[in-house]
Amino acid sequence: MLRRRQADPRDSLEDAPGLASTLRPMLRLAAPVLGEQILLMMVQLSDTILTGRRLEETHLAAMSQMAYVMWLLTNLFVAVDSGATALVARFMGAGDVRKACRVTNQAFLAGCTLSVCMTLVGLVFTEPLVAAMGLPADASALAVRYLRFLLPALPLMMVLSVGNACLRGAGDTVSGFVAMIAMNVVNVLASWGLVCGWGPLPELGWDGVAIGTAAGYSVGGLTMGARLVMGRHGLRLRWRLLRPDLELARRLLRIGVPAGADVMTIVACQFWFKRIVNDLGSLAAAAHGVAISIESLAYLPGTAFQVAATTLAGQHLGAKNQRQALHSVLVACLAGGALMSAVGLLFFTASQPLAWIFLSAQQAAVAERAAELLRIVAVALPALAVHMVLSGALRGAGDTRWPLAFSLVGMLAVRIPLAYWLTQSLDWGVAGAWYAMAADIYVRCLLVVSRFAHGGWKRVEV
Repeated sequence: MLRRRQADPRDSLEDAPGLASTLRPMLRLAAPVLGEQILLMMVQLSDTILTGRRLEETHLAAMSQMAYVMWLLTNLFVAVDSGATALVARFMGAGDVRKACRVTNQAFLAGCTLSVCMTLVGLVFTEPLVAAMGLPADASALAVRYLRFLLPALPLMMVLSVGNACLRGAGDTVSGFVAMIAMNVVNVLASWGLVCGWGPLPELGWDGVAIGTAAGYSVGGLTMGARLVMGRHGLRLRWRLLRPDLELARRLLRIGVPAGADVMTIVACQFWFKRIVNDLGSLAAAAHGVAISIESLAYLPGTAFQVAATTLAGQHLGAKNQRQALHSVLVACLAGGALMSAVGLLFFTASQPLAWIFLSAQQAAVAERAAELLRIVAVALPALAVHMVLSGALRGAGDTRWPLAFSLVGMLAVRIPLAYWLTQSLDWGVAGAWYAMAADIYVRCLLVVSRFAHGGWKRVEV
């Protein structure tokens, strides 16, 4: 926990501590998150490799859509997560562990309500939701089966997501890493075992992929829940604190709802974007899915330093230390940007070998197209790094309305209309859609840099 410090009007960046003293606590936060994100990525990569090597192209097209569905499901609780992280970080920075614990319990109460509602809605409307994705009929049927196995695990996915958000605000990024280890082991063993029919396990094919994923997320949620029931960093789930606290819930949602709307806007537009790609045919959809799975590698360092920036910005502002908050975010930008630029260089120079990891010898056309997409996104990764880290800092400060506005501009004014123009009017195919995505990333990067430079995020009241 950070020690509370009175604000000094003479505070400036020039007086900030050195790079090494800022980088050390940042790496302690970022390193477990990086490990956690690698394991989370391995869940999707394992399922994609399993599908590409053991099943058919139709299954691979459905799996590419499931990558978006999993992104949607794991981001359903951002409205709770973002508010919880910001408030827990502020209270921890101010030395008020009791209020941080109350926030944690109220976040779980809100998350439980939301997860039950969304599970019921998903189970009732599975077919219309999949139909809206624009998949071919055979791939749509596969997606429906996948979701019906996965949706019952949604409440435990909430436990994993909300618990991780609260503990990150308290500076504990190790618990998420531990939960992800359990999740990854179960997912890989169950999915491969049920698809291939290892030992006494039945050979279930596509259903085995879905069951394995659901089992993995369930075990991850149980692991996170157990750690919070026992107590971590002063945060603990208690029955008496689960009674509704309307004032605290209002503060939680005042911060979280814009962040949730931001992510849901991005998710909805990504589904719209994916439908544009799906309309280009199964080859484009399969190549897009493979490239998206590989692109997730680039998010690993960005997410790690985004979380570090979120936690440190919130805690330093809670401790009334705007100078150190600013310095920490800039260091996170530098570190995350350097690592993501290195990943971009890897994508550009080794696009073909990366694509072949996921595919069999019969899918040469998919590999060639996916490699082209990786070279396009490689040039956008430095801008994506800056956007991710600065957006995380704004959310940690509770300044969640501006990222929502930037997402609306980038997605609705740049990515979607440009993707339609490049794919349909100019007939650039799936590559045109990815050029539109790169343009959107650069626009949103410039917008979030302008807000960060303005400095209003340092004065937001939570």
